[in-house]
Amino acid sequence: MDTLMRNIPQHVAIIMDGNGRYAKRLGMPRIKGHQEGMENVRRIALTANECGVKYLTLFAFSTENWTRPSKEVSFLMKLPGNFLGKFLPELKDKNIKIRTIGNFDGLPKHTQKSVSKAVLETAENSGMELIFALNYGSRDEIIHAVKSVVESVQNGDTAIEDINNEFFSQHLFTKDVPDPEILIRTSGEYRISNFLLWQISYSELFFANESWPEFTPENFEDILSQYQKRERRFGGLKEE
Repeated sequence: MDTLMRNIPQHVAIIMDGNGRYAKRLGMPRIKGHQEGMENVRRIALTANECGVKYLTLFAFSTENWTRPSKEVSFLMKLPGNFLGKFLPELKDKNIKIRTIGNFDGLPKHTQKSVSKAVLETAENSGMELIFALNYGSRDEIIHAVKSVVESVQNGDTAIEDINNEFFSQHLFTKDVPDPEILIRTSGEYRISNFLLWQISYSELFFANESWPEFTPENFEDILSQYQKRERRFGGLKEE
């Protein structure tokens, strides 16, 4: 890991894809794949923290996932509580701070309760922020931000000419989080799936063939190494 300590991204975002297909390939029920994926959240979060990443955002449940079979949705809604009940002491010991983005009020009460407990108990931690995108959709987030901006203008708090990229970003769920330098999607799919559409405008994209339960700390570190070799120009040209 010593070779990774230069040019570490502040913010890494991950679309944790492939839990169900992983389970199917091994002849297990889909929920077993989600269980294995939960275990891997711990491994990758601890690895990111050790590497010096400041923010790790994980796409845990999208606004579109409600259309899945009710049994699977019910299980997914229990996973945050199961994960935090099992690993919260370790995360606290590592000084990791838990946060969420998304429509939190739309989650079941038991999910809200377990997540709120973890957020409260880690609020004073100063290490990496582990951000779970729960009941999150980027289009929903952008519409929410537009409504907030319109309300500010209508109330006379903001002039239209003052609206710019920075102003609009302050109305997103990630208003106090830097945009991700890296977006990772596992399981060999090449889609963004309504995740952080505004924030990843200039993110470096990585698509891993491994399903999420099979995505290892070594895979994560390899992506960091690849990132360090990329040149980010943000639409400009390299200086001669």
